[in-house]
Amino acid sequence: MLKAIVIDDELFAREELIEQINEIGHIDIIAECGNAIDGLKQINILKPDVVFLDIQMPRITGMELISMLDPETMPNIVFVTAYDEFAVKAFEDNAFDYLLKPIEPARLQKTIKRLIQADKKQDLSLLSQPDIDLIPCSGHNRILLLPSNEIEVASIQASGVELLSKTEKACTQLTLKVLEEKTPLIRCHRQFLINPHFIREIKLHENGTSEIVTQNGHIAQVSRRYLKEIKERLGIHH
Repeated sequence: MLKAIVIDDELFAREELIEQINEIGHIDIIAECGNAIDGLKQINILKPDVVFLDIQMPRITGMELISMLDPETMPNIVFVTAYDEFAVKAFEDNAFDYLLKPIEPARLQKTIKRLIQADKKQDLSLLSQPDIDLIPCSGHNRILLLPSNEIEVASIQASGVELLSKTEKACTQLTLKVLEEKTPLIRCHRQFLINPHFIREIKLHENGTSEIVTQNGHIAQVSRRYLKEIKERLGIHH
């Protein structure tokens, strides 16, 4: 069941919306607030999945409240407004949906259905992140799709994330974090990923630094933090 907070300075409008939501079900109203300041406090404490938020409120408007929320943990926002011209602006400010007052039960039902679907998708995406088989790269006036299992080294360079395979050198917009999570590449340094299948040797230098040389001669830096892990993975136990 999704947790929700209703924020509206009009008591009657607030109570009516809560009643309608309760009739439809699937959403648990965990708090109601009569202004944005209380609303902000409750959002930070209770961390709801969704906030039904009036746009026009004294002192701090719904729009201003949104700008105060942490984008990383921001709940889905459903704007509730009597003013049609705000509806378009609402989407620009990352609203999930908007409802026009007086709220039609059928329209509210549609919003709640969308919220539930979005929540299920989120759960599924957390369970099964599909791997990326082809990495989109750009360079030399072309778009290249590089098979992820052919990449030997990925590293952060001035131009972006650089990928090296046997025959290609290309840049991608994907981050090292995404590549680490969704391809065969593993972390060997803060700025490098390596494909363990292509490791030819690990060079240990006298100054304590290390580097990996791949089968096709590419070099990747290795930090102490990851060296032990990589050795274990390769069956080297000393």
